[in-house]
Amino acid sequence: MARVSTYLNFMGTTEEAFDFYRTVFGTEYLGPIQRMKDVPAGPDGPTLSEAEQERVMHVELPILGEHVIMGTDMLESMNHELKIGNNTTINLEPDSREETQRLFDALSEGSSDCAPLMDMFWGATWGTCLDRFGVRWMFNYTAAP
Repeated sequence: MARVSTYLNFMGTTEEAFDFYRTVFGTEYLGPIQRMKDVPAGPDGPTLSEAEQERVMHVELPILGEHVIMGTDMLESMNHELKIGNNTTINLEPDSREETQRLFDALSEGSSDCAPLMDMFWGATWGTCLDRFGVRWMFNYTAAP
């Protein structure tokens, strides 16, 4: 089933922010908090400090009306910098690979800062773009089992 969620980026305070949001909305995480140390290391990947290994790679929390917020910590070692334009993303999870491609192609027309759709280690086809109006979109398509 397709869904839309909001993805939030933080500089090392994701867990603190989401603990706060959890108390505000009175809800519980959808699964465990995933840590940076849980990401499979690539041959050219960065070496993370112990502190960065404990940072949040992914967390999901339902808030109102079945809307879910998700979050991650940006990493200084990867030269990430939090700023308006990369702090909030609209995450689209379409029902098909074809719809994912259609939406990506349309929203990335005239865009900048794109990561093309590709198969990822968590089992999804993923990509992102900053559209021509400065709105960041993320695409996550996972085939039904």
